[in-house]
Parts: sequence; C-alpha cells; structure tokens
Amino acid sequence: MADGSTVRRTEILLAEDDPDVRKWVAIALSSEGYEVRTAADGVEALKAVRAKRPHVLVLDVMMPRKDGLAVCAEIRAHDPALPILLLTARNGEQDKLRGFGVGADDYVTKPFSMNELFARVGALVRRARLLPDAAATSSFAVGRTRIDGARRVVILPNGDENQLASREFALLKELSDHRGEVLTRDYLLNKLWGVDFFGNTRTLDQHIALVRGKLGDESACIETVRNAGYRLKK
Repeated sequence: MADGSTVRRTEILLAEDDPDVRKWVAIALSSEGYEVRTAADGVEALKAVRAKRPHVLVLDVMMPRKDGLAVCAEIRAHDPALPILLLTARNGEQDKLRGFGVGADDYVTKPFSMNELFARVGALVRRARLLPDAAATSSFAVGRTRIDGARRVVILPNGDENQLASREFALLKELSDHRGEVLTRDYLLNKLWGVDFFGNTRTLDQHIALVRGKLGDESACIETVRNAGYRLKK
C-alpha cells in the first residue's frame, strides 16, 4: 500500500486502449489515493497531456492511432522531465531499449500485479524529487561536446543537438560531478533510480549506452570499469 502523504494530489494520466484494463487499473490507482485521468489511445493521450500536464504518465505501448512509443517520443521533444512508465507485452531487451531510447523512465511487462504497478509509480513520483530543477541550470563539457543543463541537450562540435531525457541528463551530470572517479552500478542505481528500484543493473547499462550514443565522438569519455562501474574521463 502506498503512503497517502506521498500520493496525495498526485495526478496520473493512464493511456490504455483496452477498456477493461483501463477501468481496472484506474480504479486500483484511485484506491491508492491518486487522481486518475484516462485516455483510450495515443492521440487522446497527447491531447490530455497538452491540456494538463500530469505528475506521471502511464502509457500502454500497443495502442491505435498512435502507439505508446510514438507518444513518448513526441512528449520528450518538449518535456524531458515528465515521468513516463510504459506498459508493454514485450519483454525482450531490444524492446526495452526502444522504450528507453524514446525517453521512457521505466516499464512494466504485461501481465503485471497491481502491487508491482503501485511500487513503480510510487518510485517514479519519489525519484522525480531526486532530480531537482536546480541541477538542470548547470552546464558542463564532455571533451569537445557541451551539455546545456537548462535545456538538457547535448551540443555536438558541429552544432547538432541531441535531447537528453531527465534521467539521462542526471546520469551524465553525476558522472561529471565525480570526474575520474569510478561510480559503482549500485551507487548510480540508488542515486538516480532510488533504493526501491525494481529492475536490475542492465537498466543502468542501457541508459549508459543511450547517453554514449548522444555524445557522438565523445562517447569513449564514459569508461566501463570491469566488475566495478563507470567513470567519466577527466
């Protein structure tokens, strides 16, 4: 059971095309103290987010008119900080990478228990508070590449820009704040995902891969230290 003080006045937007699942999940989340709005497809979800930004978006992947991955990508283009949880029937690593690649913060694989959903939604609410807006006002460099913290974008030497999701930015900022130090996987997971994180270290590895991809030629600045963790070169 979630802590009522944590979820009070926290609004969830649930986008799910199956009416039975949508009703079941909405009732369950409401019983935990969340305010729940619903959308029946991806187009409705985008309209609902634009009309009123929720605290957390729970987004089914397989939906008509516009699927969840497309919705996530479109939202991330203008809102890198909104916590997004994907509901997916696909459990393969490449499918999860695609979800993280378009900016999802977490995922739940169908079929799932409501206790797992409660835990993951609650963790997203709490983790959002671990990524203070003040941190996003700072800028720093990785090699010849500049990171604009205010906009959370990577600015490559040729002027091209790559948008960072909130957790990608926080991960890169944490490595930058400890340049030359080896940060263990456990440290990074606890720091950025929280001690109640449900996943495993592959989630961190997948995010590292995404950040490296956005750094372009400077990707090698993030070093993998075998059996330890990661380090950003000085």
